[in-house]
Amino acid sequence: MIESFFPLLNLKGRSLLPIIQGGMGIGISAHSLAGAVAKEGAVGTIASVELRRLHPDIMERTRDCRDHDKLAESNLEALDREIKAARDICDTAGFIAVNVMKALKHYADLVRQACISGANAIIMGAGLPFDLPDLVRDFDDVSLIPILSEERGVRAVLKKWMRKNRLPDAIVIEHPRYAGGHLGATRMEEVNDSKFDFSHVLEAIRGVFKELGLAVNSIPLIPAGGINSFEKLKDMFAMGASAAQIGTPFAVTEECDAHPNFKRVLAEATSDDIVTFMSAAGLPARAVLTPWLKRYLSSEKDMRAKADPDVARCARNLECLTHCGFKTGNSAAGQFCIETHLAAAQRGDIEKGLFFRGSELLPFGNQIRTVKEVLEFFLTDRYAVAV
Repeated sequence: MIESFFPLLNLKGRSLLPIIQGGMGIGISAHSLAGAVAKEGAVGTIASVELRRLHPDIMERTRDCRDHDKLAESNLEALDREIKAARDICDTAGFIAVNVMKALKHYADLVRQACISGANAIIMGAGLPFDLPDLVRDFDDVSLIPILSEERGVRAVLKKWMRKNRLPDAIVIEHPRYAGGHLGATRMEEVNDSKFDFSHVLEAIRGVFKELGLAVNSIPLIPAGGINSFEKLKDMFAMGASAAQIGTPFAVTEECDAHPNFKRVLAEATSDDIVTFMSAAGLPARAVLTPWLKRYLSSEKDMRAKADPDVARCARNLECLTHCGFKTGNSAAGQFCIETHLAAAQRGDIEKGLFFRGSELLPFGNQIRTVKEVLEFFLTDRYAVAV
């Protein structure tokens, strides 16, 4: 294990490097990345959405499938394979988490499959995970980690879970101003709101702990978004954080499951190339301004004005998201099939892909480095002057 400058993170009696590798969906963070991170002693995370795309035999079997239940079953099979493949890399000593989006229709099945397949933790975002303790009732050794963005959500989750005699094993606090992918704000104008600043939110959450009769340091708080250096991580610990969740820097590692084109697009993007827009899920999102996204944004206003809830626009009537503005004609949300364009990015299709990315500079610029080097970058002062 790397000798960390910072205290180790304790989850279910396990002492881990204080870094959670963020979950990046549709085949970006799967067994190779998660296994490599876990092997080094940090928390490796498999993103559960659409993992079937990493398995040619499953894709061939489901290529023309329109049966939602069979598609869901195929993703459960792929998740099982990915967890076991990650375990082959890191062995039982490694800590493997599975990220599950609450916004997915079959999220409960994914949670249960992750537990059955041997995941050490469930990390859940994209909604308030009120029922997560119920879903893992038979798996007491699995850590539960919700992703939230402000104290209101934390208070609501804690109150619900305390009635079930369960507390989170940690809480990830995601900052919408910096994170990649879907963001924790509900409206575009909220993304840069100072109410999400870590200094405010971490202190407010400790106030919630006191309000509910919990010890101030009873649950590890883990900031996510914009933490791209040893010094920024040091700042987080000074604010009372116990670890950090890091996403995009791991997406451009040698071990990441992403297509080489995906890594290149993320690594070469400048600040001018990174935009925030309204996703089909009805939430703000952040991605690289690729050719497809540029074309979409140029016509978005007209497309949203013409959105019609009476016209079915999803060719396969997919039910990947509980709420999809493209499928339902909800003009408040983006008017595109998010599964189609994320899948194109996973294939490395620069012309058609949607490449989610955080807002900040990467630790090694446009270089593709190893997982170990990324962890050393954050947890030691080895690169503090050189980079």
